[in-house]
Amino acid sequence: MLCLFTLSVEAQQLPVGTYISNAQIDAFIDALPDDAISDRAIRVVDVGGHNAGIFGVFRPQSLPGRAIRHNTSISEIYYILAGTGTLVTGGTLDDEESTGGSRLTGRPNFAGSGISGGVSRVVVPGDVIVIPGNTPHWWSTLETDIRYLIFRPDPENLLELR
Repeated sequence: MLCLFTLSVEAQQLPVGTYISNAQIDAFIDALPDDAISDRAIRVVDVGGHNAGIFGVFRPQSLPGRAIRHNTSISEIYYILAGTGTLVTGGTLDDEESTGGSRLTGRPNFAGSGISGGVSRVVVPGDVIVIPGNTPHWWSTLETDIRYLIFRPDPENLLELR
């Protein structure tokens, strides 16, 4: 029986892991437009039954954006690389309206003019914020341009592999 188990494990192709260097991340975000909110996939990989995405984001101070809620089970984990701003999470969207299908998942997103009843935090480089799927979130103010990574675990395999 031990022999059968050993053969079964050896026959499986185990993932080797994915490496993205700091230099690659910096180059990727540096190449994003500096006059628009950019949220682009650096890499989306199959991690054994579901996908995981690593996204680079540049958000100029002049464009904090609207409050948003993604209609998905994909959580977002922000890792702040540079810049400072106030991020509001939870609560309910003010003046909620559909913005159409998400370019990432095809499911509708919802936006609003702000958030009522959320938790407001000033975030700085090195901070990590976990935003569960379908949770309203909003950069209410940006003190500077902001650069961050978003890690998106995707239990439904909605993100396109890259």
